Amino acid sequence: MLRLSDNPALSVDDAEPTLAEPAETPVGLVDILQALAGDESRARISVGDLLSAMGDRAFGALMLVFALPNIVPTPPGTSAITGTPLVFLAAQLFAGKSPWLPRVIADRSLACEDFARVVQKIVPVLLWVQKLLRPRMEGLLSPVFERVIGLICLLLAVILTLPIPLGNILPAIAICCFSFALLERDGLFALLGGVLSVVSVAIVSGVIYGITKAAFYFVIGPLLG
Repeated sequence: MLRLSDNPALSVDDAEPTLAEPAETPVGLVDILQALAGDESRARISVGDLLSAMGDRAFGALMLVFALPNIVPTPPGTSAITGTPLVFLAAQLFAGKSPWLPRVIADRSLACEDFARVVQKIVPVLLWVQKLLRPRMEGLLSPVFERVIGLICLLLAVILTLPIPLGNILPAIAICCFSFALLERDGLFALLGGVLSVVSVAIVSGVIYGITKAAFYFVIGPLLG
């Protein structure tokens, strides 16, 4: 299970460390993000680097990383960029496949300094939400339900890619809830994600209906005389 943070208290020992003691590797999402951000040997951090660092636990972590930027209003086109990887990941979760991204997406990268700034902003959010998470209602996270979550996230990810004003916020929050549920085996967050998904689809459907009706009235209406 990939925990958001797994930092045991460190003890200070006056004895010299031995070569037989391996260095502890980061195992939590926060640890992995901070380790990548602090890796001075890298000039850029790519999506592929994140995928490799997460390993077979990447679904919840990567979906969370791509969904978080959509929670706040962003410049036009941002949701399309972050939504595309979400479509791939959600489709693979639905199909029961291992996480994989095509090279055209995996090679997208940020300068290490920019990545570090992003990590600095999202880590406090992750640590705050972590306090609310714990394993519970795990029946909602069985393999069958995980596929259902993948299907719902696929629909939400497609909505994210659509150029709907502010239409990316609620779907992104719902995907984040599902991601937290997968990361910490918290069925309550999966249930919350399901509720938000229904609300998101209802609101977006209403917006699309309104836009379509307005377009018909102002464009097609006059042509029909």
